[in-house]
Amino acid sequence: MTLSRVIDVSRLPACINTPRGMALRNVIRLLPKPRVRIQPTALEWTRARCLCSLAHTETSAAKHENAVTSRIEAAQRALYRRSSMRGNAACIGEKIGDRSTGGNRNFILYSVLAFSLFGKSDEEDEAKKTEDEIIMLLKRAKLSMMRDELEAANGFLHQAIRLAHQSHNNQAIVYTYSLMANLAFVQGQLTNAEKLFKAAMSFLLSGGTPQDDNAVIEMSLKLATIYATQSRHELADHGFRFCMDSLETKIEKQKDLPPDALSDEERKDTRLLLGLCLDSRARYLTAMHRLEQARGDYQQALQICREEQGESHPQTLVLMNDLATVLDMQGRHEEALSHVKRAVELGKEAGHPDQHVLLGNMAGILLHQGQLEESARLYQEALALAQATGDGEAVEQIQEGLKELDSKKEGRTDKD
Repeated sequence: MTLSRVIDVSRLPACINTPRGMALRNVIRLLPKPRVRIQPTALEWTRARCLCSLAHTETSAAKHENAVTSRIEAAQRALYRRSSMRGNAACIGEKIGDRSTGGNRNFILYSVLAFSLFGKSDEEDEAKKTEDEIIMLLKRAKLSMMRDELEAANGFLHQAIRLAHQSHNNQAIVYTYSLMANLAFVQGQLTNAEKLFKAAMSFLLSGGTPQDDNAVIEMSLKLATIYATQSRHELADHGFRFCMDSLETKIEKQKDLPPDALSDEERKDTRLLLGLCLDSRARYLTAMHRLEQARGDYQQALQICREEQGESHPQTLVLMNDLATVLDMQGRHEEALSHVKRAVELGKEAGHPDQHVLLGNMAGILLHQGQLEESARLYQEALALAQATGDGEAVEQIQEGLKELDSKKEGRTDKD
């Protein structure tokens, strides 16, 4: 019994299709307080990634359901062949018995063979039944997650992991532990999430999965993010470094492979995962005010995203915006304005869902340059869009930006 399709889809590369995520996730950007824009905490960011991952798992479930159907049909064909074999075996045994005194012995042997085939069929039927039950529990868990019924989801996942362990299905164990870890993180249970991610990695590695497999690196990245959230800085630094070193080495090795040895999708997946690692560490470094290192990581992540996704891809625009935020924090306002202005232009053309965030950040940079009138105009435009989309947190932070703007205007008036 296997759940290979389920596990394969849940692994990082298969999530690249997420519409607004560079490497697998829908990264929600929020306007932070003035001068620290669009830099949510590591916990907020990873929760957003986890929630989006859960929302997009229904596609994988549908694919796996087709795979299960194919396996059922194959089992039925195999069972038909065994039935024919058993019939032929019995006939042969009778003929041999008619011809010689050893016939009874041969008939018994063939009967034993038929009995063993019946037993094997029963085992396969039971395995299939267990697998189907696991799949159903996982689908119910994912549906509960999408409905924000997290306690119900947790119950379904615990039932699934119990069956997966009982049936010794390592792939199901890994997949279920991964879902449980994501769910724990969404609920703020960081210690539990850490244990579950480590358990999933342990089963992956014990099953022969190499350490540089993208699924292992994704889990390592999540662990590094947990350490960053918990201010376990040494572990966080080590975790981010492991992820990037592993991927950079892997990418170099892939360059030496024959063209037909690696699909374009696999190559792209690995590069985008590196981009996500750079983006993740850049956020952490920004929070730690290690701005020069953060700027370098954002620049590399932006280059990868441009090359693999295109300049107008939503995540490319988000990275332009984040790079602009760091440049603005460094006092490099002209460079910052250049990046965010380009992001706003492309976002307007593409209909970026977080256009109000881009406009708000551009307004903040103009504010720091002293261009108060243009800043006020963009803040008002951003506020109207944020209210129209129902982004309450962005509305609150844009209003804080407007307060800062009013203070500067008052200060300028007093000087005059």
